[in-house]
Amino acid sequence: MIDTVVEAGSDALTADALDPFIDIEEEINRLRREKNAVILAHYYQAPEIQDIADFVGDSLDLSRKAAETDADMIAFCGVKFMAECAKILSPQKVVVLPDREAGCSLEDSCQPEDFKMFRENFPEHMALSYVNCSAEVKALSDIIVTSSNAKSIIDQLPRDQKLIFGPDRHLGAYLAKETDRDMEIWPGTCIVHEQFNERELVKLMVRHPNAALSAHPECPESILKHADHVGSTRSMLEFVTTSEGKEFIVATEQQIIHQMELIAPDRTFMAAPGADGTCNCANCPFMALNDMEKLYLAMLNEAPRIEMPEDLRLRALEPLQKMLDLSPATPDSKQASKSVAA
Repeated sequence: MIDTVVEAGSDALTADALDPFIDIEEEINRLRREKNAVILAHYYQAPEIQDIADFVGDSLDLSRKAAETDADMIAFCGVKFMAECAKILSPQKVVVLPDREAGCSLEDSCQPEDFKMFRENFPEHMALSYVNCSAEVKALSDIIVTSSNAKSIIDQLPRDQKLIFGPDRHLGAYLAKETDRDMEIWPGTCIVHEQFNERELVKLMVRHPNAALSAHPECPESILKHADHVGSTRSMLEFVTTSEGKEFIVATEQQIIHQMELIAPDRTFMAAPGADGTCNCANCPFMALNDMEKLYLAMLNEAPRIEMPEDLRLRALEPLQKMLDLSPATPDSKQASKSVAA
């Protein structure tokens, strides 16, 4: 598998050598100005990173923002596959990731050589790959999808077109049910959404009978069947901040609750519990690797930096562009949904 992350050089400033009295937030803002950088943060990032970011959003939102920005540097506070998407769509820009180990269990579960063999077993099938995969797996796919646009994209495909979906089996099963399509599904799962516990969730719902449950489709069916709403992170955010009611249970990575509280401070949000009855399972260990100090060092050193061979970038760009072409554009993202430069 190709390593797309380039480490900082030997002369780079390290965390050990960092002045303990430095104002990290002030320094990040200084570098943002000096390097003409834009900071992107996924909803699953820590609150302090969300607060300093120029844009906070889900995978589709941030991919579009990365494509339309005129910045020279993109500091992507998320995980590696997201930063790779930014580089694929904006090859002329420097793209940095605060921690090179910020990966994804779904990406890890679907190695390119294994996915290639899987595809070869179904030569008549079109491969739809969830954006949570490596650039190499994207390059082996026909269309990339996100949780927010997957159903819409599938509904646009001919009914007789056979489909492969990967790497998330829970999202795949949910989409197969919602679209009434038979699909060959890769068996990967998200380590966060897999940990939610039905028994403990029901106990929480009994204690809060007026609370509505909003769940991400990466959750198992045992969780989704109790949900009042199932949708992408963006959809979940809209549901809990605009629908009736004052109490909500949130079945996804709990850092998104920060945005919910900012938008609707008069409402109560509870993270769905794990097997021990707590919400500790709702933290992604990969997302948690990024912090303010690492963000500062990445911007200063311009590394860890995303780089990839041009042939790989172009092959991965094609299914990403198909995703953008088939995705309904929101008012603030119409420009970004147009063709991107190859």
